[in-house]
Formats: sequence, C-alpha cells, structure tokens
Amino acid sequence: MRARAFCPGHVTGFFEICKEKDLLSTGSRGAGMCLTLGATSEVDIADSDRQDFRVFIDGERNEAEVTRAVLRHLIGKDKKNVEVRTVLQLPQSQGFGMSAAGALSAALATAHILGLERQRAFEAAHMAEIECGGGLGDVSAIHRGGITIREKPGLPPIGKVHRIDGSPDMVLAVVGELLLTKSVLSDPVKARAINAHGSKRVDELIQTPTLERLMTLSHSFCVESGLASDEVIEAIEATSGHGMASMSMLGNSVFAVGKTDQLKDALSEFGQVFTCKVDTQGPKML
Repeated sequence: MRARAFCPGHVTGFFEICKEKDLLSTGSRGAGMCLTLGATSEVDIADSDRQDFRVFIDGERNEAEVTRAVLRHLIGKDKKNVEVRTVLQLPQSQGFGMSAAGALSAALATAHILGLERQRAFEAAHMAEIECGGGLGDVSAIHRGGITIREKPGLPPIGKVHRIDGSPDMVLAVVGELLLTKSVLSDPVKARAINAHGSKRVDELIQTPTLERLMTLSHSFCVESGLASDEVIEAIEATSGHGMASMSMLGNSVFAVGKTDQLKDALSEFGQVFTCKVDTQGPKML
C-alpha cells in the first residue's frame, strides 16, 4: 500500500531545554513559526518474510536515523518491507525543522496505511526526534500550527502550546555551514547558556504574545546566548530598516519578517534565500 503526506517546516526563535523521564513529556519551552515550506514523504509498505526499511531523501539513499526510529515506533517487529521517499523544500541542519518535517510526514503516511490514529504519528515523530537528537520542540509546534509559544514542554496534550494570530510572509536565508542540533544540545556549556537565556523569554512572550515581541526576544536571545556566529549577526544587521530578523535555532541561518523584497535583496548577499508564509494548516495527507 502507498500513501503521501506533507508536513510544514518550523523555525524556533528561542527556547529552553526541558528533559523529563518519559519522551512524550520531554521537549522544550520556546517560540517560533511553522512554515509553508516543508517535506513531502511517499511511503510504500508491503508484507514480507523479514523487516526491511529503505529511506531516500531527495532521491538519494539515506540512513535517516530519525525516520527509521519513527518506523520502528509505528511498525514494531512486524515483518514489512517499507520504502520512504522524502523530498525536502529547505536545507537540512539549518534550523528549518526539516528533520521533524521529514519524520512527521513519513509518520503520517505510515500511520494512514496501517490504520493508526493521527496522534500516533505525532507521538512517533516526537519521540524519534528526541531519541536521535534531531530536535526538541518542532513536532509540538507543528502539532499546534502557526506562530507558537510552547509554554509547557512535551507533545500536546501533555505539552501546552499557544498560537499567536497572524500568517505573515517570511524570508529565510542560509548564511553559514551546517550546524548539527545534536552537537549543540549535547554541549553542557551551550545547554546552560540556552536555558539561562531562554526560560525568561518564554515567560515574557506569554505576557505580551505578539509577533513583534517574539522577534525582539529572539534577536536578544541569539546574541546573549552566544549561539549566533559573526556571519549570522552580520546578516541580521543587514536587514535593519527593512523589518525584523533573528537566527533560526539551531542553524547558521536567519529568518525575517517585514518588507519582503528588501529583505530578500539584503540577505541574498550572504547566501541562499527562500520565501514562504507562516503555515496555519498543519500536516496533511496528499
């Protein structure tokens, strides 16, 4: 059997690492935006005399650790041949939530074929992301959609996620080398800096839940936490007068809102630029 699903990408502006004993309660507090650019996965499942998973990303065979973990959660020990073909609309390891989008789109298509509830797909993707170090809060945010504040960590309904109204145009720019989420989250010094600067900003945004406040808090977080590279800071500064910008967590990349054409021109000096909108529709079967 075959099924296809799309999942939005996601950018985080700031966050706090929150580890609990169980995976569904683990995650992050933070804020960010879901993107109309994301990942589409086509899944084929057939009965077999053994279990075999094959994953292709953008046409190339890939170890796809997170997607494989998703399949294990959903299929268990059943003997199935599973082929997943995922197409990404944004670069990986640049803070655009492609790990979560790829895993969740594959999870939704797999759950559809197996006759499982949609929530099972979200649970499988959330747990796989955390197990593999791919991310902490992207799946929770995508579960809610739009511009989000993750007040309580974990996947909803365990986690608590609010939505800020709006669906603005966005400009995304890659300005540096790949940044592996796992390498940052596993660094004790960086993790302490993230939590020291992230927690209070979540509380501040809850008090004033606006896009403008989110962007302001994101900018101060990326600078004060020490996560932003010189290239990222220079790119952000180049957007002055055209809108508001900050670093996409966790990537050597920038997300911006404001005067779209001027932002595109300013950021294209630093690297590849993409435009999209904030996604409010969420993942869907195709």
